[in-house]
Amino acid sequence: MTSAFRGIPSVDQVLSDPVIADLILKYGRALTVQTVRIILEALRQAAHAGQQVDATMENIQRSVTQSLQEQVKTGIRPVINASGVLIHTNLGRAPLSLEAITAMLSIAGTYNTLEFDLSTGKRGKRADSIEQKLIALTGAEDAFVVNNNASAVLLVLAALARRKRVVISRTQLVEIGGGFRIPEVLEQSGAKLYEIGTTNRVHLQDYEDALNDPSALVLRVHHSNYKIIGFTTEPSLAELVKVAAKGGHLVIDDLGSGAVLPTESFASAHEPMVQESIQAGVDVVCFSGDKLFGGPQAGILVGKKAALQKIKKHPFARAVRADKLCLAALDATVTHYLKEEALVKIPLWQMMSLSQTDCETRAKNWQAALGVGVVVDGESTIGGGSMPGETLPSKLLSIPIVRLNAFMVQLRALEFPIIARVMQEQVFFDPRTVLPEQEKIFISELMSLLDQFKLR
Repeated sequence: MTSAFRGIPSVDQVLSDPVIADLILKYGRALTVQTVRIILEALRQAAHAGQQVDATMENIQRSVTQSLQEQVKTGIRPVINASGVLIHTNLGRAPLSLEAITAMLSIAGTYNTLEFDLSTGKRGKRADSIEQKLIALTGAEDAFVVNNNASAVLLVLAALARRKRVVISRTQLVEIGGGFRIPEVLEQSGAKLYEIGTTNRVHLQDYEDALNDPSALVLRVHHSNYKIIGFTTEPSLAELVKVAAKGGHLVIDDLGSGAVLPTESFASAHEPMVQESIQAGVDVVCFSGDKLFGGPQAGILVGKKAALQKIKKHPFARAVRADKLCLAALDATVTHYLKEEALVKIPLWQMMSLSQTDCETRAKNWQAALGVGVVVDGESTIGGGSMPGETLPSKLLSIPIVRLNAFMVQLRALEFPIIARVMQEQVFFDPRTVLPEQEKIFISELMSLLDQFKLR
C-alpha cells in the first residue's frame, strides 16, 4: 500500500505536466485544479482500500481530460427540439427573436443605462422604458417586471393581501410544473386562503357570500395546464370584477400564459388575452414572459396604478426584480408587438403560423436528404401550461429503428443533441419546432447517427 501511495504524484506535479497545462488554458485553472484534486484523491482512496491503481501520468491525463469534457457537457447546452412541443419547459420554453438576442448582447459586455438617466446625469428608473411599452401594448395604467410569474404572484399577494383573506375558487387551486402550488404561495405571502365552490362548479353567489369580509381580495387563476369539462361552471371575469367592486375589493388575475394575440387564428381555442383582463377592470394581471408572450423568463404585472404603486414599494420587489439581460430582451419582444411584426419576428409565433402544408414540405425535404422514413400526419402541442389539450396539425417524419432505446440515447448524446418523440415503437421528428437555422446541422447529425443503426 505504501508503494502505491508513493506512486501517486502530487497536485503540483500534475499541474506542471504540459498536457494538463493545455487543459488549464482550455477549461480554466480553477476547474482544472479542482478536477485534478478529485482524481488524485480517488486514487489515494483506492490505494488505501488495497486496490491496484494506475497512477501513471498518462492515465491521470486521460482521466482529467474526460472529466473536464463531461463537466462542460453538463451545463446548459443548445439542443434541437424536434418533439413538436412549442413551449417546452424542460428545453427552456420560448426561444427568443434575433432582435431580443441582439439587445441582450449589446449591453451584456459593457456598462449601460440600467438605472441611469442620460438627460439628468442622475439615477434613473430600472424599467421605465419597458413599463411604458407594456402600458401601450395592454392598455393598463401601470406595469412592473420581476424575474418570473411565480414571483409576480407572491409579490402581489404579499403587497396587497398580507393577513387578509384571499377568495379563490376550488376549481382554480392549481399546481404547475416543479411543484408550484397556489395554496402554498398564498401561505408564504402571509395571505389567508378562503376556498369557495367545488372542484367543478363555482357560482357568482359563492363570491358574493365570501366578499362580506371587508378585508377580502379575489384571486382568479387561469386553468393554464388543465381543463374542467362536463358539469362545470364559473362566473366570467367581468362578473367577478362587478361583484368585487361593490365592496371595494381588488381582483387579481393570474393569467399565466400571457397571450396578447388571438390564438384562435392558429388553434381551435381562444386563450384569454391580457388586454381582455384589463378591459374587464381587473386591478392586477400577472403573466409569464416566456410562454405565449414569446420572450425571456419574466413575471409581468400590468393593471391599475394604485395597486401597482403599492406593489413596487414592497420590500419583496427588490428581491425579485428583473436583471438587465431580461429587461433588454423583453423590451425588444414588446417592441415586436407594438410594431405589429410578432408573427414574423418572434420564433414562437412563427411556429404557430406554420401550416400543415409548410410542415409537410420540410418533412419531405428531410426524408429526401436522409433517404429513409415516412411522412405521416401528426400534431404539435403548445405546451408550457398554455392552451391545455390544444394541438396544431402537423406532418412528421417517422423512422422505424431496430434498437429504439439505444438510438434515443445516442440522439441525446450528439454534439448537438436532438430531442424527438417516441410513439408506437417509432421515432418521430416534427418540423414545426426545429428552428430554420438548425436544419442543416439537424440533417447532418441525424444522418451520421442513422449509419450506425438498422431500420425495421
